[in-house]
Amino acid sequence: MKGILGRKVGMTEVFTTNGLLIPVTVVEVEPNVITQIKTVEKDGYNSIQLGAFTKREKVSNKPEMGHVKKANTTPKRFLKEIKGLDVSNYEVGQIIGVDTFEVGELVDVTGTSKGKGFQGTIKRHNFSRGPMSHGSHYHRAVGSRGPMRPMRVLKGKKLPGHMGNEQVTIQNLEIIAVDVENNCLLISGNIPGPKKGYVLVRTAVKNGGKKEPKELVSYVVEEIVEDTNETITEEVTEVVEEPVEETAETTETVEETSQKEGEE
Repeated sequence: MKGILGRKVGMTEVFTTNGLLIPVTVVEVEPNVITQIKTVEKDGYNSIQLGAFTKREKVSNKPEMGHVKKANTTPKRFLKEIKGLDVSNYEVGQIIGVDTFEVGELVDVTGTSKGKGFQGTIKRHNFSRGPMSHGSHYHRAVGSRGPMRPMRVLKGKKLPGHMGNEQVTIQNLEIIAVDVENNCLLISGNIPGPKKGYVLVRTAVKNGGKKEPKELVSYVVEEIVEDTNETITEEVTEVVEEPVEETAETTETVEETSQKEGEE
């Protein structure tokens, strides 16, 4: 089990060398810092706490400053724990980069879904609406809310309310590419949350395997710049090195040229 914290940038698409188009989500991953390590002896379970995305000290309180001081780092905006790993391989203040994952690995991505505000049962729970004609006064109403006894609404009844803005996990997504230079991951499909939303990427729980890496099409254009000065110099040198033979034709041409210059 391993994981890393990132920020959703947006979606795009890439092509493989065999012509397959893959929609991907770009996740920006700044270097994560281990801010705390929990052990079974002290806390009852093993886990590491990761921090990402620097926060200004001016807007940080003293508890936040004291917490990250042990890791010798700056305050972080996004902190998350990752359980189920061997904490002996980690230490406080250690940096974890985007290269912790490889192409083809399956991961689970957790984020906060987009908030939709207060919505009715049709949009929130996909209810069907009532008849729209023949004098019906029941169109988008909730309907029956509970039995005769007990005289109350039972827990779990699907009713209007706040939609979205909740933790969502999408499982078994494939890592298509790992860009170490730009600190980002390309993950197949869509992931929860809006743009610039924080997400947690970790090893897939149900299927922690790995697929065969896909070879992507590269669009890097290499420009070959030829130095014309060097080329001309080489050509001139070769011409100068060749001996010039004087012939009768060249002598006549030189005399005619001198006569024309004299007349002018």
